[in-house]
Amino acid sequence: MLPLLMLSLLLGAPAQAESVRLVTGNDYAPFTGKTLPAYGMLSKLVRTAFERSGLSSTLYWRPWNRGYLNTLRTDFDATFPYIRSPERERDFLFSEPLYVGEQYIFSRAGELFSAQDISAMQGKRLCYPLGWQAPADVQALVDEGQVQRHSPASLNECARLLLLGRDDFFLADRYLGESALMLSGATSSHFVRSTTPINRSTMHLIVSRKHPKAQWLIDQFNKGLASMQASGDYRLLIDNYLATKSLAD
Repeated sequence: MLPLLMLSLLLGAPAQAESVRLVTGNDYAPFTGKTLPAYGMLSKLVRTAFERSGLSSTLYWRPWNRGYLNTLRTDFDATFPYIRSPERERDFLFSEPLYVGEQYIFSRAGELFSAQDISAMQGKRLCYPLGWQAPADVQALVDEGQVQRHSPASLNECARLLLLGRDDFFLADRYLGESALMLSGATSSHFVRSTTPINRSTMHLIVSRKHPKAQWLIDQFNKGLASMQASGDYRLLIDNYLATKSLAD
């Protein structure tokens, strides 16, 4: 027994009973959420991928910014889902993509925005949650003062503020946006979505570069994710989850 434990330590692998400490945030339906089945589509995906590599996991909930900073300090082993940015890549290792998201422009009925004409956003009020990274061209309008950005704690709040007329549009993945609108009590007749996405981005699991086993954790996760994709379980999980979350067009 002792030689096996010594070998485990030499290889940098945790003891068999060790659980990967995951943290994520609430109210990010359908991806993460305390009240969602399996705590959200990506919560289920991440935990299943680690299971495929023989690792158990424990999921914790923190406000988004706190969970991010806690992971940076290695209070947790990993957090998700996050998109790439130069700033984040300086501090974290990124897994293979969990999901490819397409962000659309959501606005009130009768006020359709085009992803091909962002100049129409000038003078408007954007709602985009705290800590979310806006597409570069939209962020440029915000930085130039041509678009006013309001940053509440969640996308659900953006949907509510849009309905109240306090903001003019928000940006979100189709399923995120539609879930937020459903939770606001709105029907599809109250809102419109741009016909094409304004940008595409990949979502990832991230591990702090300060973590002593950062690369090992990423490698184990990627191995499990690849196993899910090869077996068809990845596509089945995504399709089944999203099929129940979309509003009727």
